[in-house]
Amino acid sequence: MGRLDGKVVFVAGGTGGIGAVAAVQFAREGAKVAIAGRRIIEGRQVEDRIKSSGGQAVYLRTDVTDKESVESAIRATVREFGLLNVLFNNAGGSSNADGFVTDASLDEFWRVIKLDLYGTFLCCRFAIPEIIKAGGGSVINNASMVGIKGELRRDAYTAAKGGVIAMTRSMAAEFVRDKVRVNALAPGAVSTDRILAMIEANPAAKKAVEVQPLGLIDPVEIAHAAVFLASDESRSITGEVLPISGGR
Repeated sequence: MGRLDGKVVFVAGGTGGIGAVAAVQFAREGAKVAIAGRRIIEGRQVEDRIKSSGGQAVYLRTDVTDKESVESAIRATVREFGLLNVLFNNAGGSSNADGFVTDASLDEFWRVIKLDLYGTFLCCRFAIPEIIKAGGGSVINNASMVGIKGELRRDAYTAAKGGVIAMTRSMAAEFVRDKVRVNALAPGAVSTDRILAMIEANPAAKKAVEVQPLGLIDPVEIAHAAVFLASDESRSITGEVLPISGGR
């Protein structure tokens, strides 16, 4: 038996990086997985990988910053699989356009606020009522260590991820009586293609990795933590932020 047998998981930002690895890991543990994201080719590849291993998955082209797109994707998930038990909010990410509050790109500020914070808000808005209908379940928000400790030249991203952490705690209090647990992961620097490209292009980004004594984090480590929070093994955990920091 898998740890997620019978559960349906919606993965926002599931077409690459942590999200793609997590989608595969959810399926390996017995979940039916909805893979949501904008990149069609990559989304189909994740879907095919799960299906070729005997799992159940569907790719849904989704823009998490668009209300109608998110609402439609959640409806399609329930239509496909009958219910929804788990939401993994993974869509997001910083870029080298970030910086100090005095000189960071204003476009970058609004991009990460819209993608990381507003996208998380929208997915929760439409997924949580379905999770309640299913008798309860789990919301997992992928935040960041910068939302806990802060990081030089990442003021826009820090603001967005700090907001995700604060919203995680308020939603945990609001929906605990509905048996909806809400927790967050706070990774350090993870060895995704996006992070590797940032490090290659920006010496400051490389220094952020150097403060992790255990080095870059494998995306599967984040996926394993997400599986734990999605499973009944964490049934008494809500409102918490789990750092996966690489020893920062």
